[in-house]
Amino acid sequence: GCNIDMQKMLEKEKMKNEEQIDTKIHNKKDKELLSKFVNSIWFVVITGILLFMKTMFFYNNTISNSGKIEMQTILGTIGFTVILVCILIILPNRARIITTLTSNFIVSLVLFGDNIYYIYSNSFLSIAQITNLQYGEEILSTLPAVFEIKHLLYFVDIILIIATCKLMKIKFQKKENKTKKKVLAKAISGIVGIVVFCIVGAKYVEKGKEKSYNKDMQIRESTIWGYHIYDIENLLTQKKHTKYKSYSKMEADYEKLKEEYNDRYGKEKYDFKGISKNSNVIVLQLESIQEFVINKTINGEQITPNLNKFLSENIEISNMNMQSYSTTADSEHSSITSIYPMENGMSYSKFYTNTYDNLFEMFNNANYTTSYMHGNEAKFWNRGNVYSKFGVQNIELKDKFDDIEYINGFMSDEILYRQGIEKIKKYQNPFMSFIVSASSHTPFELEGLQDRNKVRIDVGKYKGTYFGNYLEAVNYADYAFGVLLEELKQEGLYDDTTILVFGDHNGINMYNEEMLEFLKQYNPDLTDVDIKLNYTKVACGLKIPGVPHIKIEKPVSKLDIKPTLAYLCDLEDKFSLGTNMFGSKEFVSLNNERIITNRYYYDENWYDIKTGNQLDMESLDNDTKELLERYYNFMKKELEISNSVTINNLLAQN
Repeated sequence: GCNIDMQKMLEKEKMKNEEQIDTKIHNKKDKELLSKFVNSIWFVVITGILLFMKTMFFYNNTISNSGKIEMQTILGTIGFTVILVCILIILPNRARIITTLTSNFIVSLVLFGDNIYYIYSNSFLSIAQITNLQYGEEILSTLPAVFEIKHLLYFVDIILIIATCKLMKIKFQKKENKTKKKVLAKAISGIVGIVVFCIVGAKYVEKGKEKSYNKDMQIRESTIWGYHIYDIENLLTQKKHTKYKSYSKMEADYEKLKEEYNDRYGKEKYDFKGISKNSNVIVLQLESIQEFVINKTINGEQITPNLNKFLSENIEISNMNMQSYSTTADSEHSSITSIYPMENGMSYSKFYTNTYDNLFEMFNNANYTTSYMHGNEAKFWNRGNVYSKFGVQNIELKDKFDDIEYINGFMSDEILYRQGIEKIKKYQNPFMSFIVSASSHTPFELEGLQDRNKVRIDVGKYKGTYFGNYLEAVNYADYAFGVLLEELKQEGLYDDTTILVFGDHNGINMYNEEMLEFLKQYNPDLTDVDIKLNYTKVACGLKIPGVPHIKIEKPVSKLDIKPTLAYLCDLEDKFSLGTNMFGSKEFVSLNNERIITNRYYYDENWYDIKTGNQLDMESLDNDTKELLERYYNFMKKELEISNSVTINNLLAQN
């Protein structure tokens, strides 16, 4: 019996050894196959296919929101992918593998960055934004709010490839067996790839120029890679692309434009010229306050009770549009200079040394005491340098206030307003103060707020969500706005002060599902055009001493703030692309080549705002066609003038 047991044990041990040998042989074969694959050109080809799939995934998460992905976009993407593959194939073996992995990572990172930024601002990254890395901490604070698990798909293949190669100890061979045919094929492939890249790249740069303001359209016509090629080329040759190189040539067209605007839109519905002459003026910019929260409730409570009351007693401006899908600094720039911002804070970070005809100098020239107030540091968005250049007499930033309460790292709105009024009442009258709030900034969590009872709404099922946090932050900002009004009244500064209040930009992503659910409670037939217009519209109201409640529903924009205040206070306005809000101009433009009118919306194509349907241009009558063409030409002219003024610093030549 012992012999039988011993024999069985030996047989089991033999089988185990054989299995281990088979496993080793199998693992060796797997390793050899993987090594052969990684060290072959097929590794480059498969990587190219993966990059194409990632790019299509990117389109599906971005531009497909506005319509189907066109065949020219798909074919262009295939073209760029094939070019990359051809160029990689020509490299020596080890360099080819490392460069392929590096290219995969860089392309994936660019797509990931563009995707995240698109969710945040409905725009795409620009190489010029490298100067904004100094604000990286704040930019990254918004990442959790816009990141989704699916975005990991940009990197999964890279992680798996590197991990597998590491575990199986795959070596990247320095040399490979070459035949004359292989050498010739690789050489031809590389040369073709480089030549085609130069031809296609040049072609897409030209396409980019044709749609230089509309990034969505650039990407549809020239792919995401054509857009980035144009973006880099544009950064290097920016001045060359501007229409006006001298002030005199620009001035002639500017005067023609203003004359035509005056002829067409100069008629005023209300005669308020000079009504605020020598009146104190407060301009208040509210962080991320969109128009859709006004006069809305959540679980029976008003989201913005103080703003609602202010608007019901004064001039309610229900169609104020932000000029740029971007930053607080862009809103300040367009409001103060009445020209378009360069987007992404570039006007403040790159072009801050420029000469602009600005709001502060306009009031300085009329012997007003001017001030700018914001609860952040002078270095953020370069505000210390910007407002010194603007000629502001009293720059009241974070270091000029007492440290009592901070929300999300900024001084709380309530403290800013209370201490700001203390400063204002010491100024010599009349004064003009531009105040910028910050408590309702992303990520809207009100971190640092000492008394949560100042949030007076119950967001119910939205509690803890990005949208719910936004509503709570807006409600706190509204509470603080009420404090500001009360402080002004107690100091005897309310009745005789002209007050303009407006939101700086969107707070919620264009297609945020919870926001859309909320909007559909008020408009069950919400269209894509409604969604896009909701994204651009910010809260706005104006108090003029002695003027009762009026509602202005026509489109206006941040560019109109400076000329409107000049009109009300009877001041000289030397250069503004905006017009007086009380005039009859019925359209506004955005710096990404969108147009908003009373009836129509332009976003690559013309749409009827009421129905949300795209217009059939062939079936339109001639008068409507001419009207839409005129809107488009006006928009292009404004953007050409604005970009030339900024990039070439033309007003310094005057």
